Amino acid sequence: MAESMRVGVLTGGGDAPGLNPAIKGLVYRGSELGLQVFGLFDGWRSLLNPLPETQLLDRETVRRWDRDGGTNLGSSRTNPFKQLTEEGEPLDRSEEVFANIEKLGLDAVVACGGEDTLGVAARLAQRGVRVVGIPKTIDKDLAATDYTLGFDTALRNVSEVIERSRTPAGSHGWVQIIEVMGRHAGHLALWSGVAGQAHIILIPEHPFRYERVFHLLVERLGEPGLRRGPLHGPRYAVIVVAEGACAEDGEMITLDDRHDAFGHMRLGGIGEVLARRILSETPYEARAVMLGHPQRGGSPSPVDRIMGMLFGARAAEAVADNQFGMMVSARGIAPACELSLVDINAVLGKINTVDVDRYYDTERYHLRNIGM
Repeated sequence: MAESMRVGVLTGGGDAPGLNPAIKGLVYRGSELGLQVFGLFDGWRSLLNPLPETQLLDRETVRRWDRDGGTNLGSSRTNPFKQLTEEGEPLDRSEEVFANIEKLGLDAVVACGGEDTLGVAARLAQRGVRVVGIPKTIDKDLAATDYTLGFDTALRNVSEVIERSRTPAGSHGWVQIIEVMGRHAGHLALWSGVAGQAHIILIPEHPFRYERVFHLLVERLGEPGLRRGPLHGPRYAVIVVAEGACAEDGEMITLDDRHDAFGHMRLGGIGEVLARRILSETPYEARAVMLGHPQRGGSPSPVDRIMGMLFGARAAEAVADNQFGMMVSARGIAPACELSLVDINAVLGKINTVDVDRYYDTERYHLRNIGM
């Protein structure tokens, strides 16, 4: 019966605004359904500790959490199925997760995360763990849902940076390049670029050519030697580029050769590479800024507060109804969208990418537009 159920909740992967509202929604609705909710610290790492710590979460504890960005439970990119030994060999420690769930007397686990965290949850569900997933990622690249927690706040943050970048770029006549997150999906780059009226937007779904970028800059800023003054048209351009974007003849740019527990390279630097190419191959000044983690910082937007509370409440209902192995899904435009439950296995091996045919001007970035 729901009255006797003990539920653990964890947040994994990158932090995102909306996680704390989701926990609050889970606790508030869970209290109405007779659930006891226990916070598990630092993602799946919590269930690999010999003596895992938990915190009983009641309504008073989480009363103000919807105002907080990040995650008050902490996070990590721990993969129980691929923990490295001291010799660097992968080790499956998932049995420790099972043992700790039993040790803590948990009847279910609610996992809030993206493709990696929920991918672990799906694999555990296949082996009998009673899990419910809540989708979270500022990249909005999870399959089987139209909304993921954190996207709206990150979109707001990046759009504000683009707007602020226009002032120095316009004053000095720069090409301002803003690199944002987005490994395989360019939702954040695309829509922040649209909101900020960027002249060029580069996303992972459609490889670009440097020569075409240079031509678009000439179209906007004028031919070399014929630069316009402040009273005669634009003197600057803004380029928004996703970290996973790459040229047709190149590869994704990485910060170093390290990989995380899920095998992902640490992307970053495409903005700086593009700036150097502009400086060396065009007459224009270029500056690059890599936003990094602050783009997902700060308090959650109204949309992320609402969606977090709704996702958390729906997860509590799923637990109370014994609907396990499921992920909460949103269909439609948030927050006026329809919530449902989908098989959590839907997140395995699938990515929600930008529909380039519908939303992206691919013709604009093809070299045939300039006869090449």
